[in-house]
Amino acid sequence: MKKPVLVSACLAGIYCSYNGSYNTTESVVELVRRGEAIPFCPEVHGGLPTPRPPCELNADGRVVDNTGADRTEQFLRGAEEGLKLAKLAGCSEAILKARSPSCGKDVIYDGTFTSTRVRGNGVFADLLLKNGITVHTEEIPPSK
Repeated sequence: MKKPVLVSACLAGIYCSYNGSYNTTESVVELVRRGEAIPFCPEVHGGLPTPRPPCELNADGRVVDNTGADRTEQFLRGAEEGLKLAKLAGCSEAILKARSPSCGKDVIYDGTFTSTRVRGNGVFADLLLKNGITVHTEEIPPSK
């Protein structure tokens, strides 16, 4: 049996994006429909509501929202729960939301809320990578 892929729940069309919109990606929806993917939102599982103020990851590793509130604890809790789910389900791959402070891989926003992009990984993506799980984004999905 093929191992399931962990996917950002927002990419599967689930209401969890920070701004209350949908980031539905049909290829991800199709994986979920076929039972080949498990949707998960680390921010919601960390205790944050939908919608919520936008957050960015600072250079010091803290996650703050645009009001200045520190949301690091919620992001870490959600990332840890997602890692538990990935291990429980036997996931070795994930497809996550690009540029997200949780799920972004290789490129995220710099913490200034000026749309400035920097090299780096979101909190959840980084934890998955450190635990041997391959991470892709919807913009650069896995090759078939």
